[in-house]
Amino acid sequence: MIIVVSVGGSVLARTLDAEKFRGYASALKEIAKNNTLFVVTGGGKAARDYIGVARELGADEATCDLIGIELTRLNARLLIAALGDAAYCEPPLDYKEAKRASLSIRIIVMGGVAPGQTTDAVSAVLAEYIGADLLINATSIDGVYTSDPKKNRDAKKLDKLTPKQLIEIILKTEMVAGANAPVDLLAAKVIERSNIKTIVLSGENPRNILDAVNGRYTGTVIEK
Repeated sequence: MIIVVSVGGSVLARTLDAEKFRGYASALKEIAKNNTLFVVTGGGKAARDYIGVARELGADEATCDLIGIELTRLNARLLIAALGDAAYCEPPLDYKEAKRASLSIRIIVMGGVAPGQTTDAVSAVLAEYIGADLLINATSIDGVYTSDPKKNRDAKKLDKLTPKQLIEIILKTEMVAGANAPVDLLAAKVIERSNIKTIVLSGENPRNILDAVNGRYTGTVIEK
């Protein structure tokens, strides 16, 4: 299979712990034994901190996005270091470069691509571009809920839903200030138009990703 894994910076680099990167590297190497694997890393708290300072200094939003992208690529470089020879040596800067790099038969690790796109969206567009069989979104929550579980104790986790239902949930969530959607709207739209099978799961334990590839998971499956 061709698999794209999106790893949120909030789970991969929350405290910049080398052991977390080693744990991810171990799981990703297992997946790559029998699959073509692409990984997109988020920026996490460090990106938000840098963007916050940039805004205080008067930077425009496109510049803030570019700063965030640099942080996602730093996380990608750390994961590449953890993967060693199993990974392509550089984070590709765009989708074409990522596709070309995959000819190396190594794990491709990249960060953001362009202002206005989160790494959720990057992973979805990448999955579409390379014809991925599966997209896994490893986040700080264990699936998609009927509403933001951090804001609503009555939110119910969903085991399975369609891309259209995912978009409806995101639209409701994004209307509430400060709420966290399971993936962003652009990513959901790409998932819908390309009908990419997607699994949203907790990335706190990287073995969850390996389990999902092997058909064992406790997250949410999104498909028509």
